[in-house]
Amino acid sequence: MKQTNMDSRFRGNDNRLSVIVASKSKTFLAFCFFFLLGIALGSLINQRVPFVYFYLLPFIALALLIVFWENRGVRFIVFSLLITLFSFFRYSFALPPTDFKLPTGKQTFTAFVAAEPDVRQDGVRYIVEIQNAEFRMQNKFDRVYFTSSLYPRYQYGDVLGVTCRLERPEPIDGFRYDMYLARLGVFAICRNPAFTKVGDGGGNVIMGKILSFKDNVSKRVNTLWHEPYAGFVAGVIYGDRAGLGRLTEDFNRTGVAHILAISGYNISLIAKYLLIVCTYLWIPRKKAFYLVAALIAAFVLFVGAGGSVVRAGVMGFLVLLAGQLGRLNRVGNALALTAVLMSLYNPFVLVWDAGFQLSFLATVGIIYLPPLFASRIQKIPLPEGLKEIIVSTLAAIVATLPLILYQFGRLSLVAPLVNVLILWIIPWVMLGGFVSLVLSFVFFPIGQALAWLTLIPMKYVTAIVSWFSSLPWSAVDFHLPWWAMLALYAGLCWWVRAAHARC
Repeated sequence: MKQTNMDSRFRGNDNRLSVIVASKSKTFLAFCFFFLLGIALGSLINQRVPFVYFYLLPFIALALLIVFWENRGVRFIVFSLLITLFSFFRYSFALPPTDFKLPTGKQTFTAFVAAEPDVRQDGVRYIVEIQNAEFRMQNKFDRVYFTSSLYPRYQYGDVLGVTCRLERPEPIDGFRYDMYLARLGVFAICRNPAFTKVGDGGGNVIMGKILSFKDNVSKRVNTLWHEPYAGFVAGVIYGDRAGLGRLTEDFNRTGVAHILAISGYNISLIAKYLLIVCTYLWIPRKKAFYLVAALIAAFVLFVGAGGSVVRAGVMGFLVLLAGQLGRLNRVGNALALTAVLMSLYNPFVLVWDAGFQLSFLATVGIIYLPPLFASRIQKIPLPEGLKEIIVSTLAAIVATLPLILYQFGRLSLVAPLVNVLILWIIPWVMLGGFVSLVLSFVFFPIGQALAWLTLIPMKYVTAIVSWFSSLPWSAVDFHLPWWAMLALYAGLCWWVRAAHARC
């Protein structure tokens, strides 16, 4: 009897493998999973692996592939192993070499501002790329991170003469500050920097033009609106929340800070609203899809095409594509491929970039979770467009809550209610703000008039957020351990799979 049970178990495993191998879609999805698994394993070990293993382990896998080529199951397993090894080494080789050392004492070098400056209330964070040949060749690092006062302020491409002490970043109170910077390509920080501008013209010319235009957009925002509403518009359109002041904490306490970060969730809301508008204008759905997709691309370019904006545009497009295709397996493959390509370009984002994780999970939630809520929401006497926004909101909250509790350790008790009260109007704030900006470049008085009208919904949002944030019980500290987060996501996956199986 025992042998019979074991045989049936092995046959069951073999049948499941045969189902995956027989389906191109499932095989593709499995290969994407193994690629991401290799990145995750690399993040867990987080050490540079000796280069010799890059040749040794794939050679063994290739030998197995040649021997068992006729066996489709073994061939699939070996390919999966090769993909996992490739992504593992991709992460490993993105780390500094084992002999990476920084020079001791104060150093003087020239460097250009290599990324858009991160402007905050307490100062500006700069990433500069060293130009001195002896630093680049002998010490094997290019980028350095440092903090400066708000003024004087430097822009992308400015060449600086810098004097400081170089150090390796270290974790701070459990926060992996070193990996937070690694995702930006930075493995050295500048202590007590003294610097001055000595030139310009550094960096990529195209990126310089894009960021210069974004700077003009930022100045126009501050002309059209006063604070904190200029900061509000800047937050929902291109993720800059520097001007919000104390409102930033109010948004955090009420669990709606995500609306101030440009994300796939925000862009997907805009896309859904635009599709609804196109329906009322009798535009065929297929043509409306291409129109909205083109508007998303134009939006990404208009607000600067930064890394987070491009990621948000891609995630928003995937939600749009899900509605167009209507087949979750095809959209799932597109979503998995997106995660693979982003991790291939920057292997640190999968584990060490909370923004990427939240944007990805919110997109997954908006695509896969609405059927779990739709039947219940349909009973509420509300307009169909509003019901769709509420369903998407609940889906995004459920999909991201475990990660938020693990990453940030704060549970907002009023978040569901505040989200429902304000999210229906956020797409109109984004759309009104965006159109106001565009029109202000064409004919400023028209843009200014429309900007004045957008103050009405913004004042509504800030009033709701401020009132709920003032409640002493609006948020509590609640940190979720990593194993509990994974258990919750495993349960959520089981629930979604069971629900879709019944449909």
